[in-house]
Amino acid sequence: MRVLVVHNRYRSGAPSGENRVVDQERNALLAAGHTVEQFERYSDDIEGWSLPARALLPARVVWSDESRRSLSQVLHRSRPDVVHIHNTFPLISPSVLHACVRQRVPAVISIHNYRLLCAADTGLFRDGRVCHDCVARRVPIPALVHRCYRHSAAATAPVVMSTLVNRATWRTKGSAYVFVSESQRATFKDLALPPDRTFVKANLIPRIPPMAAPTVREPLVAYIGRLDEAKGILFLMEAWDRFQAGATGAPLRLTIAGGGPLEARVAQWAASRPAVSVLGIVSAQECSEIMARARAVILPSQCEETFGLVVVEAMAAGAPPVAAGHGPFPELITDGTDGVLFDPRNAASLATILVDIEANPARYERYGKAARETYGGRFDPGENLKRLIDIYHFAIDNPVFVARAGAPSG
Repeated sequence: MRVLVVHNRYRSGAPSGENRVVDQERNALLAAGHTVEQFERYSDDIEGWSLPARALLPARVVWSDESRRSLSQVLHRSRPDVVHIHNTFPLISPSVLHACVRQRVPAVISIHNYRLLCAADTGLFRDGRVCHDCVARRVPIPALVHRCYRHSAAATAPVVMSTLVNRATWRTKGSAYVFVSESQRATFKDLALPPDRTFVKANLIPRIPPMAAPTVREPLVAYIGRLDEAKGILFLMEAWDRFQAGATGAPLRLTIAGGGPLEARVAQWAASRPAVSVLGIVSAQECSEIMARARAVILPSQCEETFGLVVVEAMAAGAPPVAAGHGPFPELITDGTDGVLFDPRNAASLATILVDIEANPARYERYGKAARETYGGRFDPGENLKRLIDIYHFAIDNPVFVARAGAPSG
């Protein structure tokens, strides 16, 4: 199969799970013998633009004729069987969907985030809480009122305008739509995408061999992720302080790996807490090694995630995930079997679990073994790739530019 992957890569200064997923899917397709060509734009390039070019960026967010023309040329030259569109923000824009229809190449759209519903760069999160104020609105006025994108009315306006102008494009130009969890698909119900063309496929994660974990794991819990409020680092800090306040010489330690806007605040907090270590951004190999040593991996997200890469990676390492009980986490984790869920609104609930992790290592060793079994049974990359190819074939057999009597539901 010939596949053209369309993706606007996120800034390299903020490690992106979406970038990683796109690369992993591409590598899996190549390894299986498919031909993959890439049409990419890089947000890093904006830094080198002239002031006049930057001034035109808001218009490009709404509609990029350059991207439409460039993709049309690539489609005419390479004639792929299917186009797989991932992120189009901010440089590509939904204009490329029109190029696909005009060139009569079916487009599969992976919806990795909530941007089609929410202008905030954190996604469904505002002022320290989950926010659905714009989800069911035709005109997302609250986003403008609250300056949801980068705390700027000027930056938010083109994001909102793109949502309004391109809503019909998103609804009508895709031959298939791929969500990464059932909870994400349910949240998108008000966008009214054609239900017979929507599918759920978890993010493809390469096969991860079992790490050489110690016979008895260290009294260690780990947080691996972006250091911002939406991902729950402040919530974790509060829960840790509650745990420590009730402990007497507890040996449990906390390791934090990642970067983000709260780096300085986290480092300052950790400096006065000897049981906490902050590593900054580390490699994927180092993340796996941390998980292999840890008794549990903490995912305190305050926003509603679309998926949870770290959940699956922790399971692969045999470390039970301890996660906020909302969004996709209840789909991924069986509470009390291969991980633990807690109330994301109550730091005391996580503190209680930390006490249990410290006091009952054998229990979390059992959870970790079950987590590894869950990984092997539910997240096999070969089955995931087969699911993706099936979706491609559906799009090819049922392109939107050909009238059709009906199609099977996803």
